[in-house]
Amino acid sequence: MPPAERPLLSEEQVLQMTQACSNAGRWGPDDELGTLNFIEPSTRLAAIATVTLGRPVSIGQDLDTVQSAANPTPVVHRMLYAAHEGASAAMDVLEIAPHGLAVTHLDAVAHMFAEGQIYNGRSAADAVTPAGLSFGSIYAQREGIMTRGVLLDVAAASGVPWLPPTARIYPEDLDRAEALGQASVRPGDAVFVRTGLTARVAAEGPEDPSRRAGLMPECIPWFHQRAVALFSGDCYDHVPLPYTRLRSPFHQIALASLGMPFLDATNLEELAAVCAELGRHEFLLTVAPLRIRGGTGSAVNPICYF
Repeated sequence: MPPAERPLLSEEQVLQMTQACSNAGRWGPDDELGTLNFIEPSTRLAAIATVTLGRPVSIGQDLDTVQSAANPTPVVHRMLYAAHEGASAAMDVLEIAPHGLAVTHLDAVAHMFAEGQIYNGRSAADAVTPAGLSFGSIYAQREGIMTRGVLLDVAAASGVPWLPPTARIYPEDLDRAEALGQASVRPGDAVFVRTGLTARVAAEGPEDPSRRAGLMPECIPWFHQRAVALFSGDCYDHVPLPYTRLRSPFHQIALASLGMPFLDATNLEELAAVCAELGRHEFLLTVAPLRIRGGTGSAVNPICYF
């Protein structure tokens, strides 16, 4: 049966995953790192060993100051001082709303809720304060992330340059992309899922954010069972889905139950090209958020090394 014709899980079946795929208490009641705990010193050293060329690839998007459907809250870039005779420096200020589709960013584990709960069985009402997150903020990730990245090029594994907006991604699609890349996902890995969105936008024009290729809830156990440390991609949930209690089930359950941070809104086109050129889909990922106490996320510029 083609994926588009597969019956959707009921919302009750999806809600059951909040418990079945929960990491609450796994690393203690006060843990704020979630699945980043899978990245051990040996994991980092093994990731460093994958670097043989010293070749970097940035997967961040350019900061966009133009408002659009995909960028409703654009970056504000303002110069503080105009150039004038005798000036000794140029200064500016940036205002960035990190979440959404236009800014490459790291999510804090408490960024999204599932049924009023955040990671580690905490109440969102208790954690979200006017001063910021009192638990599970981006500040917990201040030491940065360095681990092995694995590209799952779902579009290439499907034999197309990009997936259409209607495409639904299921675990078997991830398996096919894993086989194509010949890089088995291991505990502590950062997994990157490519649909080819950036290439499609370049060819067909701006996307409609209300219709997006993405992952179906069935993929949640796949990430849980494989002990993935970090999710990234040019997609996340398939949009639209008919659920009312969990409107973005993959995103919400991954963060609130697994405690798996998202590295959102990455541009994977150059990364995919380099992986194809070199015939390898594994690399070293380095990414570090700003040290924002209580922050729900941080804009970042992740670098992959080959």
